[in-house]
Amino acid sequence: MHFNFGFTTVQVLWTLTFAAQLVLLVVLMGRDRARHFPWFTASITLVALRLLTSRLLFGRLPQLTMSAIFIALADLVAIVGLLVLVELARSAFGGLRRRTFIVGTVALAAVGATVLALWGPWPAWKTLTADSYLGVLRLMQLVAQKGELLLGVLTVQLGLLIVVFGRRFKAGWRSHTQQIVIGLSTVAIAQLAVQGIWQIIALTAVPHSREEYERILGLRDKLLNANNVVYIAVLVWWIACLWIDERGAAAADEAPSEIPAETAMEASEAALADEPPPAAE
Repeated sequence: MHFNFGFTTVQVLWTLTFAAQLVLLVVLMGRDRARHFPWFTASITLVALRLLTSRLLFGRLPQLTMSAIFIALADLVAIVGLLVLVELARSAFGGLRRRTFIVGTVALAAVGATVLALWGPWPAWKTLTADSYLGVLRLMQLVAQKGELLLGVLTVQLGLLIVVFGRRFKAGWRSHTQQIVIGLSTVAIAQLAVQGIWQIIALTAVPHSREEYERILGLRDKLLNANNVVYIAVLVWWIACLWIDERGAAAADEAPSEIPAETAMEASEAALADEPPPAAE
């Protein structure tokens, strides 16, 4: 018996990704995680919006208009991603001295800037400064591409620091901060690996026929699909981890509700006896 499955791999991965993002947003808001990680919640919302926009607007708008929308969203995703790293760093190393925190931030930024300068080609300055609509789009696209690369490098560095030193501060293994940064680092490593592999293929592969050219494009599609599978797995990881409370969080939430009741009872009894309320032990 032959089953005719009417969906492509791209459509299946798109559906699973968007559904997982919606479930993650429900967990973030329903379990009150969005209050602790507002920028992370905003980044997931923005990525889901970009994914939905690509599905709804692709092929329905002029090519130039659609490119402008997607490039602007990519720039915004990169900016919010940097704010997510700041949020996680402050959550993990909040007890660190200000001077040490600044020195560490500068060191991470220096490594990221070095990788940014050496990885990949840079367009000619005249192309970026062209006084035209296309020149502005090229500049915005460059910011999106290099911003995504810088974000990936910084994410991997911050992930290593939190995994190694987070237990000494506020980001142990079962903390939501470390669980989020582990997922972000996994996504960043996968994206950097795909970019590096594709850059090597683009520089070395010289197709001599249409079949070889299509084979190279098919390899690119497989790399992108593998990257999407990694992202879906990370979304499932976040859903599971953020649904579970951190160690000691439940006890901390219940403790304040018990102590005031006893204190109020003692105070009322003391008031009836015209005696001052006893001091809290």
